[in-house]
Amino acid sequence: MCGIVGYLGGRQAAPILLGGLQKLEYRGYDSAGIAVIRDNTIELLKKAGKLAELRAQMNGYMPESTVGIGHTRWATHGRPNDTNAHPHLDCQGRFAVVHNGIIENYLTLREWLISQGHVFRSETDTEVLPHLIEEFYMGDLVETVQRVLKKVDGSYAMVVLSLDEPGRLVAARHDSPLVVGLGEGENFLASDIPALLAHTRRTYILEDGEIAVLTRDRVEVLDRAGSPVDKKLFIVQWEAEQAEKNGYAHFMLKEIYEQPKALKDTLSGRIAPDGGRVVLNEINIPEEQLREANKIFITACGTAYHAGLVGKYVIESLARIPVEVDIASEFRYRNPLLDQNSLVIVISQSGETADTLAALREARRKGARVIAVTNVVDSSVAREADDVLYTHAGPEIAVASTKAYTTQLVAMYLIGLYLAQHRGTLDAGEIAQIITELRKLPGKVTSILDNGKGVEEFARRYYKCENAFFIGRGLDYAVAMEGSLKLKEISYIHAEAYAAGELKHGTLALIVKGVPVIALATQHTLFEKTVSNIKEVKAREAMVLAVAMRGLEEVAKVADEVLYIPRTHQALAPVLTVVPLQLLAYHMAVARGCDVDQPRNLAKSVTVE
Repeated sequence: MCGIVGYLGGRQAAPILLGGLQKLEYRGYDSAGIAVIRDNTIELLKKAGKLAELRAQMNGYMPESTVGIGHTRWATHGRPNDTNAHPHLDCQGRFAVVHNGIIENYLTLREWLISQGHVFRSETDTEVLPHLIEEFYMGDLVETVQRVLKKVDGSYAMVVLSLDEPGRLVAARHDSPLVVGLGEGENFLASDIPALLAHTRRTYILEDGEIAVLTRDRVEVLDRAGSPVDKKLFIVQWEAEQAEKNGYAHFMLKEIYEQPKALKDTLSGRIAPDGGRVVLNEINIPEEQLREANKIFITACGTAYHAGLVGKYVIESLARIPVEVDIASEFRYRNPLLDQNSLVIVISQSGETADTLAALREARRKGARVIAVTNVVDSSVAREADDVLYTHAGPEIAVASTKAYTTQLVAMYLIGLYLAQHRGTLDAGEIAQIITELRKLPGKVTSILDNGKGVEEFARRYYKCENAFFIGRGLDYAVAMEGSLKLKEISYIHAEAYAAGELKHGTLALIVKGVPVIALATQHTLFEKTVSNIKEVKAREAMVLAVAMRGLEEVAKVADEVLYIPRTHQALAPVLTVVPLQLLAYHMAVARGCDVDQPRNLAKSVTVE
């Protein structure tokens, strides 16, 4: 997720572009840059680091220009440095492009462009775009962009600045947001509304497949075929702070609702075109080592540790390799039995978690191969691991992790299927079936979010409780631990998760009249056992909220209330099950008046032991 701005009008462009990027820095902050047309050349100013680094480099300099584009980056391809920062140019410096998204077939396009004589400067997927424009340009920038878009696969919001046509900007969108701001004798582009509010509240929200053509006095929107689109004017009523959250009250809620897109981005480019197998070009483990691996260790902290617990179930069931899961702060102190036939998976959203980094170093010291699952390109964990699988979740601002967790789960499924393919533990039909269900997860998460009123109503009734319990079996127990953590960390309600089968071994002593018990019952093979455990807490007069998969409606006979998730492959249920638990924690915290985005005593990235 990156931030894009564009301006065309009668004022100086650079201050407007920099001001817009400042408002979008929550979308990405590992590099920033602008490109403007000045003295019949495209002048490029970009710098790794936060926007302040670019401003410091410019040292007050503002190039004389009334047209330009800008970008603040959250890296997906290529480490954060000056060269990989956007905008990117073609060979001759005639076209500049900023881009948000992932070009899935960029390697194929890059190889072809190099064969045509193009010279690349960066490691990014984005750089294929200006070179494609250069290759196809025949005097009409709009027609050229249309032709380029037929060549690329993936997601994009892109804006093109052309020396040949300095009087217009051309922008296009597919799966990544882009907004047009309408002014008087000037027009604007941005990834999000906050960048526009200082200048206009009159906007067009571009839809997938639409192309916007901006001049100083006119904005034309076209569909994929080039036909004009009659756009509805959207007048922004939000204030600036609210707009940064896309109208949501908190970043956490915004990030919960960003999960469908984050899941799509994690899957993007990692499934073969025929949908029959997983493709992980980032993992370069020799075939022999994959076959001979005799044990996998997963180590992480907090929410990432809970993703690792799901990963254990998934990898063992799909790839038939024994898996141990360790809290990273314990891993290196127990002198783990590692050797060259061990694989270690470390999971960290930030890639800077001190205990996870220490566990990674211990694993490598003992000769194990390390795969990192992280969200931040060129983070310490990413640099020091042997292989890296980026989750592409985009910046997560709220301390309580939501979209980072669900994308980590998807990474676990991808790794499990990848190992199963290479070890021959699943046949092609089973793999294709799971992949089919994986690709449906974003839509199913959307349906849960669209029907979340029941969660909010439950929170209103029980937000004054001081204790809550989560129970589940198998994968449901792993998700119960994450649900419990979410509730306690942002609402300050004491919450505990228990394996449902352990209730009789002490936990029932805590079950009293009216105490909320959130019972997860999504696993078909364990459903009857879980129902029996629900009856146990109901016999002690607990209030039971069940979360169950469609088709398991029998749970309604024993629970007080039931939230249903869409049907999916049993192994994939955690991605769906956790969403109502995230919403429950959020609404409980709001009802209690807590600081949802910055809960007390906690930090987003724990970089000390």
